[in-house]
Amino acid sequence: MSNNQEWYDDDDDFGYEDDSTDLVKKLRRAARANEKRAKELEAELQTLRSEQRKSTVKSVLESRGVRPSIAKYIPEDVSTAEDIDAWLADNAEDFGIVVQNDGPNKEMTLAQIRQIDAVTADAPSPAGLDDMMLRLNEAQSAEEIENLIFGSN
Repeated sequence: MSNNQEWYDDDDDFGYEDDSTDLVKKLRRAARANEKRAKELEAELQTLRSEQRKSTVKSVLESRGVRPSIAKYIPEDVSTAEDIDAWLADNAEDFGIVVQNDGPNKEMTLAQIRQIDAVTADAPSPAGLDDMMLRLNEAQSAEEIENLIFGSN
């Protein structure tokens, strides 16, 4: 049996004689610095992702007319606007909320656009607008401006 009392960890015993060189020390120092920087960047990325998610959740909830306090019940993996909409649709009844999807940002349907085009197509164009502006600019009295506005020349 061997005597374990004389055991000690000596790098030279394992053939690592060049570990003591400056190059290896510098490389190890650089590797540690890179690992530390990577951890800092990962932590910063996590923070930014968390803040972005909070902002997205808040804006989607507000645009749907839902109290922002509901955000604490939304799971962490739900982060995009589409995912939040789907989650709200699935859980609206549980929270007793009504989701408003037809707010001021409502997209127009093709039929609505055609109806607007039909109404404006027959509308009179402002012919002579430049001439009217010229006459308003050259008016010398309030009476002349009134005549231009009310049409009595």
